[in-house]
Amino acid sequence: MNQKFRFNRVLLKISGEALKGAQDHGYDAEAVRKVVRQVKKIMDQGVEVALVVGAGNIWRGVMGRSGGMDRVNADYMGMLATVMNALCLRDFFTAAGIPAVVQSAIKMEPIASGINRDAAVKALESGQLVIFAGGTGSPFFTTDTTAVLRALETDCDAVLKATKVDGVYTADPVKDPSAQRFAELSFDEALARQLKVMDSTAFSMCRDNDLPIIVFNFGEEGSFERILAGDTSAGTIVS
Repeated sequence: MNQKFRFNRVLLKISGEALKGAQDHGYDAEAVRKVVRQVKKIMDQGVEVALVVGAGNIWRGVMGRSGGMDRVNADYMGMLATVMNALCLRDFFTAAGIPAVVQSAIKMEPIASGINRDAAVKALESGQLVIFAGGTGSPFFTTDTTAVLRALETDCDAVLKATKVDGVYTADPVKDPSAQRFAELSFDEALARQLKVMDSTAFSMCRDNDLPIIVFNFGEEGSFERILAGDTSAGTIVS
C-alpha cells in the first residue's frame, strides 16, 4: 500500500474512444500507448488497477437500435466489441512490461477466461492489471454498471470514470461557459441536482454500497495520479 494515495485499489472505466485517437473508429497505436503509460505510472507505485473499457470506437448499440436492430442483439454486439478492446489493451500493456489478464462475462475460451472473482483478486494482489470485458453478460446494462459491479466484486476503493472534462459540472461546460465544477459531492446532492454522473443503475449501486465515484479528465497529464492522492482540483469525488 502506498501511503501517498487515498485509494490503493481502483476500477478505472475508460471509453472506447480513448483508443481511437483522432481516427473516426478503430485503434490508434499512440492513443493506446498513452492509456498504457498513464496506468503504468500508477501501477509502478503500487496501486492495484482493474479496468473496464467501452466500445464506442467500434460499435454503438444506440446506433444499431436507431437503424431498426433488435435491442438485445445490438447490446450483444457491443459486449463483443469490449472484448476486442480488452485484448488490444492486454497486448499493449504486456509489451510495456505490465502483466495483464482479460476476464469476459461471455464465455470466450480460449480467447479470454470467464469472470472469476477469486482469480481477479489474486491477480490484482500480485501486481497484474485485470481487464473485465463482455459487459455484465446480459443486455440492457451499460459499461458504467459493469464497472461498478466489478469494482464491488473485487473490493475496490473507488470507481474512476475517465472523461474529457475535469469533473462534474452544473451544466455541460462545452455548451455553457458559466458552468461551475464541483470538487466534491454527496450522492444525495448529485441526485437532487439531477447531475449526470453515471447511468442510474450504476449510480444507485455506488450509493447503496458507499463506493466513491471519481470523474476526471484522463487526457490531462498527471490527473490520474493527483486524483488518487485525493486532489479534488483534478476531478470530482462523489461519495
